[in-house]
Amino acid sequence: MNVSVFGLGYVGCVSAACLARLGHKVIGCDVNPQKVQLINAGQSTIVEDEIGDIVRVSVAEKRLSATDDALATILNTEISLVCVGTPSNENGSLNLDYVKACCISIGESLARKTDYHVVVIRSTMLPGSIRETVVPALEKASGKVAGKDFGLCINPEFLREGSSVKDFHHPPYTVIGTWADKAADVLEAMYASLEAPVLRVPVEAAEMIKYASNSYHAVKICFANEMGRLCKAAGVDSHILMDVFCQDDKLNISRAYLKPGFAFGGSCLPKDVRALNYFARATDTDTPLLGSLIPSNQAHLDQALRLICRGGRRKIGIVGLSFKPGTDDLRESPIVLLVEYLIGRGYPLRIHDANVQISRLFGANRQYIEKEVPHIEKLMSPTLGELIAFADVLVVGHGQADLLQYDLQGKEVIELERLEKKPATAVSQGLGW
Repeated sequence: MNVSVFGLGYVGCVSAACLARLGHKVIGCDVNPQKVQLINAGQSTIVEDEIGDIVRVSVAEKRLSATDDALATILNTEISLVCVGTPSNENGSLNLDYVKACCISIGESLARKTDYHVVVIRSTMLPGSIRETVVPALEKASGKVAGKDFGLCINPEFLREGSSVKDFHHPPYTVIGTWADKAADVLEAMYASLEAPVLRVPVEAAEMIKYASNSYHAVKICFANEMGRLCKAAGVDSHILMDVFCQDDKLNISRAYLKPGFAFGGSCLPKDVRALNYFARATDTDTPLLGSLIPSNQAHLDQALRLICRGGRRKIGIVGLSFKPGTDDLRESPIVLLVEYLIGRGYPLRIHDANVQISRLFGANRQYIEKEVPHIEKLMSPTLGELIAFADVLVVGHGQADLLQYDLQGKEVIELERLEKKPATAVSQGLGW
């Protein structure tokens, strides 16, 4: 099929590359010329396992290209995926400006196309957003009627940063929200080679499923972290406890996220939890558990700061800056918030993250870090050895860090995520173990 993807950030880049890998001919469309240039040069716009090779091969085989020309994109494809960002406003509500602008651009292009075209929303939006924002924008700009003159679906994504390629090819299911079978048939055909059940549901249910999933993931993370703090106070190994807890796959269901570690962050969980809490307030719905997630997460961050600061103003080395290993995404990373606090308190510190090169960041990722810690590039250590030589206290944000080859004698190690391999010379303690 001829497929277009609007927005070449995390979801868009992965979707475009993986669809091209499935054999479709894919055009990526983005207003950012740097992202367009990267794709056309055979380079990924993100740091993610496998994605660089997939983009390179797909571009070389002429199955993937990019442009900033929305009209040409629509005229040369039969189905378009909208993967633009939906960031939070200060009050927790969603900013749908990018979605609206994208829909207007697509609508103006649809006005000049006679063939049937399907628009698919992949961006995460609250229930009612399709009817109240997407449909009016598309219909006004195109002069056509959604569901009649062109197809419209919502197809929520369940891609985890760090494992998004695997998640794309092996999804738990494919959810399609639509009013018309014709549009759903086209979308289902696009995913025909994936072995996953296809669930056709009402539009509002499809809008809500991502929030239900991400809120539950946030619940699991907060639950595991609160148990970790309680276990530490009781002298119990929280990892032994949670390993036992997870043996019950009949009631406790899943091991995912149920492991005491650091606070949750990233571009999805915090934003989606805030949005759902805003939605609850707007609909006068009492949701005390959901309302407790952000404060619980903040309490975990506060506990980390207390551990780091209790020994006085020592030199601090931080291993890992992105919100999880294997990615360069700094958006709402709790480690960035920790760095911001320590800088404000005058602590001398250095940071090392092999996946993060500040000079190569762009888009929302770069805007976020420039806003939160504008001079962070000066704090980055190019090697782990240099960071360790500087630090009195080593704060491990990524449990996959390889410290075995270094002598940590005389240094305190604080594990925000439990180290998979711990050096014998390390005097360390964890946040909840």
